[in-house]
Amino acid sequence: MPDPDLHVEDRGSGPAVVLLHGLTATHRYVVMGSKALERSGHRVIAYDARGHGGSGPGDRYDYPALADDLARVLDERGLERAVLAGASMGAHTLLRLALADPGRVAGLVVITPAHHEDTERDLDRWDRLAAGLRSGGVEGFVDAYGDPGVPEQWRETVTKVLRQRLGAHEHPAAVADALEQVPRSVPFDRVADLAALPDVPTVIVADRDEADPGHPLWVGEAYAAAIPGATLVVEDEGSSPIAWQGGRLSKVIAQVAAAGRY
Repeated sequence: MPDPDLHVEDRGSGPAVVLLHGLTATHRYVVMGSKALERSGHRVIAYDARGHGGSGPGDRYDYPALADDLARVLDERGLERAVLAGASMGAHTLLRLALADPGRVAGLVVITPAHHEDTERDLDRWDRLAAGLRSGGVEGFVDAYGDPGVPEQWRETVTKVLRQRLGAHEHPAAVADALEQVPRSVPFDRVADLAALPDVPTVIVADRDEADPGHPLWVGEAYAAAIPGATLVVEDEGSSPIAWQGGRLSKVIAQVAAAGRY
């Protein structure tokens, strides 16, 4: 199968920033629709990963394929390098590319990473989510997802966002394929491998476990410890995660871009 057509939005002018979303999300769910980066003088390129949003389906949804798509987005826009900012699956994708081709990277913003060789991957749960989406659409996915395991003040928001995210895809069967394949792929073998990342400004944005148990804080801390010169950013206790605040996250990304190695 040829490479899928990707839905890409390219706005603004200035230092280039590429936004990569997480599994089941779309390009809108990195900075949550905020235009702060464009308004502050940045060229912002945001795209839907293969099979997600308005992008076409592919035959593979592993990290090598996702990283190749990222390189293609850069190539098609004539970008030798850019600041890469991605959440969860998007964070792992940009790290895969940065390790394989460090010259493409001007800076890194690694948002809510989850991959670590010491974590146990619950592949049965991902398969149940895929099956729920295939058989029951958005509500089938939400039913399979069950209790989000967050405090009461965030539960309604999490469920609402799940429905919004899952309803934004033109090819839900492709998202179900991604739900089965992405968790079975790894972007790199060991977190210690991240020591080989290029010497560029790097920020890890992690969430506290109460709000986001699927992206453990200790994993973000481990990434920050492994990457030379990386800075860890975490919300205050009891506050909404920075990853949920588009304007605040945009400021973090802009700070990396200001120091970027373009």
